[in-house]
Amino acid sequence: MHGSNAPETQLLGYAGGRLDRVDHIRTNSDLLAQAFASPLARRVVLEGLEPVVEGGHLAMEPLPADAWIEHHVLLGVDEGQRPIFAELLADTPDNVMPSARSRSLVSEVPGHEAALYGTARSLLSWHARHRFCSVCGQRSAPAKAGWSRRCGSCEAEHFPRVDPVVIMLAEHRGRVLLGRQHGWPQGRYSALAGFVEPGETLEEAVAREIKEEAGVAVHSVRYVMSQPWPFPSSLMIACTALADDDALKIDETEIEHAFWCDAEGVRAAMDEEEGAPFLAPPPLAVAWHLLRHWLDGQVAGRTPSA
Repeated sequence: MHGSNAPETQLLGYAGGRLDRVDHIRTNSDLLAQAFASPLARRVVLEGLEPVVEGGHLAMEPLPADAWIEHHVLLGVDEGQRPIFAELLADTPDNVMPSARSRSLVSEVPGHEAALYGTARSLLSWHARHRFCSVCGQRSAPAKAGWSRRCGSCEAEHFPRVDPVVIMLAEHRGRVLLGRQHGWPQGRYSALAGFVEPGETLEEAVAREIKEEAGVAVHSVRYVMSQPWPFPSSLMIACTALADDDALKIDETEIEHAFWCDAEGVRAAMDEEEGAPFLAPPPLAVAWHLLRHWLDGQVAGRTPSA
C-alpha cells in the first residue's frame, strides 16, 4: 500500500495535535510530581466529556491546590512548556457518541486545541469504562500518568484502546461509490466504512467491507490519510480502491442505499450547490477530505480508473 499526497488537514477535526507526549515523564514518578507541582501546569476544563470554550479557545485552568495527582492524566507538555492535565471522571460516561457541542468545537477553537480535547476525551472515556481488570475481574488503577491501568491483584497492565476503522472510496471509470446509513440526515451520503477485524490487513479490510456492504470487488487499495475520532476511540484510516465492475448488491442491514457518483456530482455536493445529487459529510470528517482528495485527483488527471 503506497501513500499519496494527502489533502490539507487544517479543517480535519481532532487532528493536528502539538503536545509533546513526554513518555519519559509518564514513566518517572519524580518528574511526574514535578510537572504536577509546576506553576505552569494547567487542566483542561470539561463538563463531563463535553468541551468548554472561553474566548475562542479550549478552556484551561490552574490545578487546584487540593488536586490529587492520582486523579489526573498527563496529556503532555505544550509549546509553552506547560504540563497539561485532565481530571479523571468520577462516573462512567453514557455519551460516547459525538454531540452537537463536541462537533462544533472544531470550528470554534484552533485545530490543535480540538486535537487536545479529542485526546482528553478518548483517554478519560477509556478509564471510566475500563475500571476492572479484563484478566481477573478485580479493580484496576491508573498508572504511567494515566496512560495505562494496572491490576492490583494479578498485576496485569492494560493500555488505552484504539479501534482502527477503514473508510474508503471505490472508483470505477471516473465515478466513486457512496453510501448512506440508516438514520442519517435526508440526502447525506459518504464513503463506506467499517472496523478492521482481527487477522486482516488494512487492504483486506477495505476489500471485505466494500464487498459486504455493496457487493463490489476491489483491488489496488491506496492509503490517503487518517483521523483520530474520539467517540470513543476510533482511528479512521482513509483509502481509495479500484472496483472490478459497478454492479451493486447492497446489504440493507448495513447500509440503506448506495450509488455511483461522477466528479461533477461530487463537486456540486462539496460546493453545497442546490440540486447536488447528495449532501456531503461535514468538513470536520475525514470523509469530506477523502472526497476532496479524489476530486482534486480527477482534475489533475492523476487518479487511475478501473
